[in-house]
Amino acid sequence: MITRKSKREVEQMQEAADILVACHKEIAKMIKPGITTMEIDQFVESFLERHDAIPEQIGFNGYEYATCASINDEICHGFPRNEALVDGDIVTIDMVVNYKGGLADSAWTYAVGKVDEKGLRLMDVTKKSLYKGIEQAKAGNRIGDIGHAIQTYAEGEGFSVVREFTGHGIGPTMHEPPHIPHFGEQGKGIRLKEGMVITIEPMINEGEWKSKMDDNGWTARTVDKGRSAQYEHTLVITKDEPLILTEQDK
Repeated sequence: MITRKSKREVEQMQEAADILVACHKEIAKMIKPGITTMEIDQFVESFLERHDAIPEQIGFNGYEYATCASINDEICHGFPRNEALVDGDIVTIDMVVNYKGGLADSAWTYAVGKVDEKGLRLMDVTKKSLYKGIEQAKAGNRIGDIGHAIQTYAEGEGFSVVREFTGHGIGPTMHEPPHIPHFGEQGKGIRLKEGMVITIEPMINEGEWKSKMDDNGWTARTVDKGRSAQYEHTLVITKDEPLILTEQDK
């Protein structure tokens, strides 16, 4: 069932989002060659504990970590690991924060040291595609309007859009209806209504859009070893412009 959130529920989710944003800003300072994604994960768990927040991903279907850390050709759900990041990597850190029952979800792709021009362009197009989708997240529009905006922009820039993983509703649990595909047709799908809270989180690839699953049953990566980037916001559908709870630069 698709739920619409009360003003109080949105305020609780905003409190969780504020903690999440502060954590991402600290991660941005940490990203450099030589650091490990396990160190980042341990920092996130400690940061959330200090802020009386819970890393919601731990225990979700048996998942063991506070973050997903996806490097280069990993599309999503990469496990934190002890191997150091190296100059030229791109890494996506994705987390869900629970603060007093309010949830917020955001992923961000970071450049490690000097990334080549194509990698930087992939990151730029992916971030812009997120905001193209958000522009369509208005009461009265349909889910297909979000996906269409993302797909036409990203493909027009020469990249591909992952199909197997989507955005979603959020609250009171991490993954709620509806699914929010990052591709689609204008005017198709469920109509967006005031009070819905969703994530938009396009995963954009250098090469083919198809993915394959690692043996761990979690990590998805590109089939052709092309790199993948992802940016994600949690946002509220309002009668006017969407309210981005996880915006890092208000």
